[in-house]
Amino acid sequence: MTIEGPVICPKELDLNGLPIFLALVEMGSFTAAAERLGCTKSRVSLQIRQLEERLGVTLFQRTTRRVQPTQAGETLYRECQPLLAGLQEALATAEGDAHQLRGELRLAAPEDYAARVLGPAVVAFAQRHSELHIELRSGDRVSDLLQEGTDLAFRLGWLKDSTLRSRQLGEFQQHVVAAPHYLARHGTPAHPEALAEHAWVAFTPLASPLTWTFRCGHESYRVQMNARLAANSTATLSALLAAGGGLSVLPESHAEGEIRAGRLVRVLPEWSLPSGGVHAVYPPGRHPPARVRAFMDFFRAWLMGER
Repeated sequence: MTIEGPVICPKELDLNGLPIFLALVEMGSFTAAAERLGCTKSRVSLQIRQLEERLGVTLFQRTTRRVQPTQAGETLYRECQPLLAGLQEALATAEGDAHQLRGELRLAAPEDYAARVLGPAVVAFAQRHSELHIELRSGDRVSDLLQEGTDLAFRLGWLKDSTLRSRQLGEFQQHVVAAPHYLARHGTPAHPEALAEHAWVAFTPLASPLTWTFRCGHESYRVQMNARLAANSTATLSALLAAGGGLSVLPESHAEGEIRAGRLVRVLPEWSLPSGGVHAVYPPGRHPPARVRAFMDFFRAWLMGER
């Protein structure tokens, strides 16, 4: 039997280069991989060059814009990624068994939700785990968890990416709202069918921002809205509504504050919209690390008032 390619003694291969290799595949650039790993770009480049030399194959095609894995690189990634994930899982389990969470925890959430709900919970969780470093990233753009090195993201509404693993932590109601001066000029809708004749402000992160189904008892009514204005964040949507831009839907937690302040009024309170879910999502893999599981459990209890 003939073995093609270089024969490598295991002790000659520095396994510390494998996490760097995986990060470079997932991030697509030396700079982004270095930022994710918290090391220098030159260290990433050196480790990849040494790995290629020891394997005797080219793992990446370098261009001025992006670093792409070769066929050999893709094969190595497919073989190594599950093994490394399993090792990280074993270490995470040991970490949890030690009853002391350590390392980095990177969270992401919509801006308004991060400020109003998640932020206070993060502070309380950090006070319980002094060895844990937590970064809270906010924004309404749906991020790529692997690309950005996010451990756990919170998404409101309905999930569209079926490749992610998720856990529903709670639900929230949605209200149709508008500014009092808008309703004074254009009238207050008495039935969902009248909404099609009003100005609507679309919330673009939603899969169908112009189609809504209302229910009242056994009656159901679906409306197709008309929108000339759109917003991609809850704060911007709220500002456009308060300025008289039209009607739209806000989560109950945000709408209540605006209503109490007199900036917005709830419309069609007897009609309900589908409730949205509060989802914790994390990258594909067999099990999330102990610190991720611990925060999910803590935050779910926080939402239920168990503090």
